[in-house]
Amino acid sequence: MAKIGIFFCLFIALAANCSKSTSQDQARTQVQAPAGAMADSVAISLPTAARQGRPAAYATSNYVSKLRGKRLALVVNHTSTIGTTHLVDSLQQLGLDLRKIFAPEHGFRGSADAGAIIADGKDIRSGLPIKSLHGKHKKPTADDLADVDLILFDIQDVGARFYTYISTLYYVLQAAAEQGKTVMVLDRPNPNGYYTDGPVLTPGNESFIGIAPIPVVHGMTVGEFARMANGEGWLQEGRSANLTVIPMPDYRHDQAYELPIPPSPNLPNQTSIYLYPSLCFFEGTALSVGRGTRKQFQLYGHPKLRYGDIRFTPTPGPGSASPKLQGELCRGVDFSSRQLADIRQPGLQLEYLLRAYQDLTAQGITFFTRPDFFDLLAGGPALREAILRGETAAQIRESWQPALTAFKQQREPYLLYP
Repeated sequence: MAKIGIFFCLFIALAANCSKSTSQDQARTQVQAPAGAMADSVAISLPTAARQGRPAAYATSNYVSKLRGKRLALVVNHTSTIGTTHLVDSLQQLGLDLRKIFAPEHGFRGSADAGAIIADGKDIRSGLPIKSLHGKHKKPTADDLADVDLILFDIQDVGARFYTYISTLYYVLQAAAEQGKTVMVLDRPNPNGYYTDGPVLTPGNESFIGIAPIPVVHGMTVGEFARMANGEGWLQEGRSANLTVIPMPDYRHDQAYELPIPPSPNLPNQTSIYLYPSLCFFEGTALSVGRGTRKQFQLYGHPKLRYGDIRFTPTPGPGSASPKLQGELCRGVDFSSRQLADIRQPGLQLEYLLRAYQDLTAQGITFFTRPDFFDLLAGGPALREAILRGETAAQIRESWQPALTAFKQQREPYLLYP
């Protein structure tokens, strides 16, 4: 094959990471250092500063040689790009044997509502069949994987337990373990990777918005999550998949990373991504978080809220076919004009939730309109019960600490970045 573009030679110091791994993790999970030939490279011109912490997909020479001769399925969406080119197109240009695309929540192009049924189809540009991994078909079947050797996962996550892309990754690992297939994860930065907070999901409260016993803000990249789910025996029947993670050079968890592409219709910008872990709890209450506006997850409000600096009326639109409080004039709190440095604070902002609870319940308004859903978001009933008891934000945070400390210790062997 002719040489394509410029060969990037990137050296990653992995010795420290390897020394962290448990013997089980070392046996099951490979972390690939740079390898490959110039013919496996795609030309991308980026300033040096932009290369730090850039997605692993960009350095094609690090992983394409591992894909050659394999029949490939790709778990990808609209965020799966190398520069402005979709990963599917890049790998097709390199002559790889692509068999199909698996689409997560919001679909291959990322335009569907949260929870909407994603139909199977065909990608016109590549000609590849698209299989949905949402709704009743969350896990690839034996038939789906019959003509596949390796499943390549490359999707931008936002670091919150209830954001479902890591749940899709979990089911992909499960299917691969059952069917004897390999999974390769191309790692991407976690924009909320600079802190860990929130209640740890308790056994019996698993769902698609809470697939594993991790905190609301888990502080891991998708690659690190895959390593932990695989290594800790979280897969059903204690199975373990043949997993390879392609890491990012020069990435740090505390590094600020602004997503170049909105990861889903209702997370349109960096402000919404930073606020999402705190504001998503309102989805289980009477309040709106801006679905049906242009400030999704950048405000919250209700028609009877007695404080706030904004008025808004949710209306149907892209990504919000039937928004909560549709057509009702709401009063609320608007964060959209605040500086990112002020929004990017370590820790869940429970004060927003508690203040709204106190205001609405004082008026006789039911706050927890979807208590079961709220509990799924929280990973169990403890948070809702603490709010009902009138506990303060400090008391609630204190109750999380033993489980958070244990989680951080458990997570340590699977981390790839400082």
